[in-house]
Amino acid sequence: MADLTQRQIKILKCIAEEFIETAAPVGSENLERKYNLGISSATIRNEMGSLTQLGYLKKGHLSAGRSPTSMGLKYYVRHLMTPKNMSVGEEIGVKEKVWDYRNEFERLLKEATHELANRTRSLAVCTTDHGAIYSYGASNLLEEPEFYNIDVTKTVLGLLDNPAFWFDIIAKAGVVHGDINDTEIIHLLVGEDLGMEHLEPCGFIYQTYEAGPHRGIVGVVGPARTHYQSIVPIVGYFAQLLSTITR
Repeated sequence: MADLTQRQIKILKCIAEEFIETAAPVGSENLERKYNLGISSATIRNEMGSLTQLGYLKKGHLSAGRSPTSMGLKYYVRHLMTPKNMSVGEEIGVKEKVWDYRNEFERLLKEATHELANRTRSLAVCTTDHGAIYSYGASNLLEEPEFYNIDVTKTVLGLLDNPAFWFDIIAKAGVVHGDINDTEIIHLLVGEDLGMEHLEPCGFIYQTYEAGPHRGIVGVVGPARTHYQSIVPIVGYFAQLLSTITR
């Protein structure tokens, strides 16, 4: 991964946050007008061109604007965004929803998946190391512009009946499924990472959990430009909760 200048980092951050808010490619004039970058539109365009060559941005199909690539969004999540952690009250509220099922693992996963979908307004997915998959919140996808495309929505919903797909992309991402050493790492698969044309507008945020003898992943599917600042901490909390509530 190439080293970025401070100016390029600032531009990438602005583009990522604008893209997340608008779901549209971002132009240099918009950046100059909306953000205090202290440089001209022409200089912004040049830097956007450099970021595109480096693989952090891509050109829009129908406009001259740029949007973040999978690599660009991952860089933003790992290095640039400021997480909006759940409040203590919110954490307690989630725990109260699932606490009564801590000794009924299947019911626990179902309730956790239901609550995760409600908290993130996304499609929540939870798996076990025995090949089971639980999901909830498919209707939430229809609220996002990316899923107005029927081919995108049909592809995602079809994959809910195909547990092998989820385990396959996790393996391709280099994650040892259920590895206890991996339980504190948030994983992000965006667009081309998902390996299917109609999934390019989508993102999958997940983390592994280890609940006694049970191992798996918990995460959400949504648009590639989802609100990572709030959703990443929520997914992390649910993974941590599943890993500790059964002990």
